[in-house]
Amino acid sequence: MSNTKNTQESQSSQKNSQNSHKSTGNSAGDRPSPMEVLRQARGQLAELTGMTAESVSSFEQTEQGWALEVEVLELERVPDTMSLMASYQVELDGQGQLTGYRRVRRYERGRSDSRRSGR
Repeated sequence: MSNTKNTQESQSSQKNSQNSHKSTGNSAGDRPSPMEVLRQARGQLAELTGMTAESVSSFEQTEQGWALEVEVLELERVPDTMSLMASYQVELDGQGQLTGYRRVRRYERGRSDSRRSGR
């Protein structure tokens, strides 16, 4: 009877371990996947600033970890094209933990960047 109980506990422990690996998407010591990094960056920035990330406009792996540019809604206005948006430069370490951020640009949602023609 005790062998059956130990076997059941062992199987339960293995299932829990497998489920924890599935939920993180990687095993201990592995770098997070790009999608995990994006999710972590958006969530951590939202938690720190209180603003929801709408999109990621730039994403690259660096020697230190990851660098992203994240677009957030800073001030909602009516009509929506007049809402104030901002771009944040976000830096994360190799494990996807936010190490720094700064606002690099503010703009109205309905405005595009002005591009100078070389002509």
